[in-house]
Amino acid sequence: MKHKIVANGGAGLLQKEKSRLQATGLFIQELMTCPKEIGAVLPSSRNLSLAMADWLPENPNDHVLELGPGTGSVTEALFERGLREDRLIAIEQSERMAELLRARFPRARIITGDAFKLDELLKQKARGVGTIGAVVSSLPLLNFHPTVAGDLLRKIHTLLPPDGRLVQYSYRLFGKPRKPVEHLRPVASRIVWVNMPPARVSVYAK
Repeated sequence: MKHKIVANGGAGLLQKEKSRLQATGLFIQELMTCPKEIGAVLPSSRNLSLAMADWLPENPNDHVLELGPGTGSVTEALFERGLREDRLIAIEQSERMAELLRARFPRARIITGDAFKLDELLKQKARGVGTIGAVVSSLPLLNFHPTVAGDLLRKIHTLLPPDGRLVQYSYRLFGKPRKPVEHLRPVASRIVWVNMPPARVSVYAK
């Protein structure tokens, strides 16, 4: 019996590693197809993912909205930090990545669509959802025109409750963190050096 458990455990680890390799392969394919929308050279490292996931809502019943989850590196870290899978709503533009996420996290609500239209998508596909206590974004906002990015940030501001948080990373390491939109105040900033490339995690509160 003991040897059987070890064997099954080994098979599970191999399957998990195979899934990660497949996810990385899909990420690279999508990066070659639409580099502007992805804006990264590799999926988020475990260090970056955990730094993002450190900012879950204080109320465990609140939902988290993840924008641009890709292959699910940050998503996995959110669950590892204690978020219930049924409390995650994720908006992913790539249909292939969205299907991968649904297979990996079947109890989460994965919406295929443009995160910049999050207000419309939530009305259509997440009606009746309670409070969204945090928005975790891996979108490359600096790749977009300030007007486009600003419009998204205003939608996030409207969505969040008082003291709700926006967690965003970028590759802009130096200089004072930018205030993304009126009434959102910076509350934390951290550089994650062990990532390719290094990234800054910025946290804002309503």
